[in-house]
Amino acid sequence: MKIAYLINQYPAVSHSFIRREILALEQMGLQIMRISLRGWDLELVDEQDRRERERTRYVLRSGAPALLLAVMRMLMARPLRFFRTLSAAWRMSRGSSRPLHVHFIYVAEACLVEPWLRQAKVEHLHAHFGTNSAEVAMFVHILGGTPWSLTVHGPEDFLNSRQLHLPEKIQSAKFTALVCWFGVSQVLLALKPQYWHRLHVIHCGVDPIFLNAAANVVSLPRRLVCIARLAPEKGHIILLEAVRRLAAEKVDFQLVLVGDGELRSEIEALIAQYGLADRVRLTGSLSGKQVRDEVLAARALVLPSFAEGLPVVIMEAMALRRPVVSTFIAGIPELVRPGQEGWLVPAGDATALAAAIRSCLEAPTDLIKRMGDSARERVLAQHDVMIEAAKLKKLFNAAEDNGQGSLLSEAPETINARQPAQVPSGRISVPEGSHT
Repeated sequence: MKIAYLINQYPAVSHSFIRREILALEQMGLQIMRISLRGWDLELVDEQDRRERERTRYVLRSGAPALLLAVMRMLMARPLRFFRTLSAAWRMSRGSSRPLHVHFIYVAEACLVEPWLRQAKVEHLHAHFGTNSAEVAMFVHILGGTPWSLTVHGPEDFLNSRQLHLPEKIQSAKFTALVCWFGVSQVLLALKPQYWHRLHVIHCGVDPIFLNAAANVVSLPRRLVCIARLAPEKGHIILLEAVRRLAAEKVDFQLVLVGDGELRSEIEALIAQYGLADRVRLTGSLSGKQVRDEVLAARALVLPSFAEGLPVVIMEAMALRRPVVSTFIAGIPELVRPGQEGWLVPAGDATALAAAIRSCLEAPTDLIKRMGDSARERVLAQHDVMIEAAKLKKLFNAAEDNGQGSLLSEAPETINARQPAQVPSGRISVPEGSHT
C-alpha cells in the first residue's frame, strides 16, 4: 500500500516523532511519500532529518508560477471538482483567522499536490496537525477523490478548533488519530456524536536511541533539564521565577534549557536580571543524541507547560528512567502519575513549581530510582513506535477496505489494544442511534 504524508513543515526538530512513525510504517512494508508545504531551507542538526529532507517533496519550493500553472491545469482538467474546492475554501474562510485569499492559496497548493499523488499511484493521504496541512489534504480529496486522514496533536488544534474548522475536516476524513485521551475529549466537544467513531488514540512512539540507551541512574546530580521550544505556552517564564526563588533560598541546583524560539532574548534577559547566569544554561537546538545526553546528565526533566497535547520529550525522559516535574494539563497526567513517575503542579503556579523542584532535588536516591523505573515501564507499555504504527497501519487498511464507507467494522478496542491501565477501553462511546 502506498501512503502520502502531508505536513506543514518537515523534517523539523520538533517533528521527529513523525519521522519515527514514517520509518516504522516503512519497516512494515508500506511505501511512504513525504510531502511538506515548506521547510526545505531549515537548519537541521540531526543527520536523520537531513536524510529525510532529501526524500521530501516541497510544495512551495518552486514559488507562485508553479502554483498558478497547477491551478490552470486543474481548472481545465476537472472544472467541476475545482469549483467545488473553491466553494469549500470559501466555507473554510468563514470564521477563520485567515482571510479568504489564504484559503484560495491552499486550493492552489492542493492543485499541485493532487497530480503528484495520481502519478505516484498513492492510495491514501495522511496529514499531521489539524491546521493548514489538513485543509490542503481535504482539498486534495475533493479535487481527486484520494481518501485521507489526519493526526491531531494540540494544543493549537484544540484552542482554535472552530477557527480551523476542525469538525468539518474530521467529517471529511476517513479517520482521525489523536495522541492522547485528552485530545479525544477536546474534539468531542466540537464534533457531532455521529462522527465520534472515527476518532482513535494512536500514541507517539519513542525514538530507539532513548529506549535502547544505558539509562540506569548511576549518579544524581542536582541538575534539571527543560527541553522545549522557547515559546509562551511552554512556561519558561514561570520556571525562571521558580528557580529564582530557590536561588534566593540558597538551594543548590543547575538548570539546562534545551531548545530555541521566539522567547530566547526575553529568557536571556531574565536570566541576567535574576542573577542566574551561573545556574541556568541555554543550549539552543540539539540533535536527538545530544538531547539524550542532556537528559542522562540530569536528575529529572522539568516541563512547566500551559498548553500541550502529550509532549514527546516527557516520554523520552521517562524512557531514560528520569522522573518528571510538570503540570496538571492536557495528556500529561495520562502518563505521569504524581508520586509514582514524578511531580505535577498547577500550571502557572510558580510557588508550587518551586516546591516540586525542591522536593525533586532533595528526594533520596532510592525514590528517584523507583520513579525512574516506573517511568520506563509506563513508556514501554504505551509508546512503542512499532506497536503504535501497527495500529495506524490497521486504520489505513480499514479505510481502503471500506472504500468510502465508515470504519465501524474496525472496532476501536481492537485497534487501541494497549491503553493505559486506568482507561477501561479504547472505544469512543457513541450515543445509541447516533450513527448515520
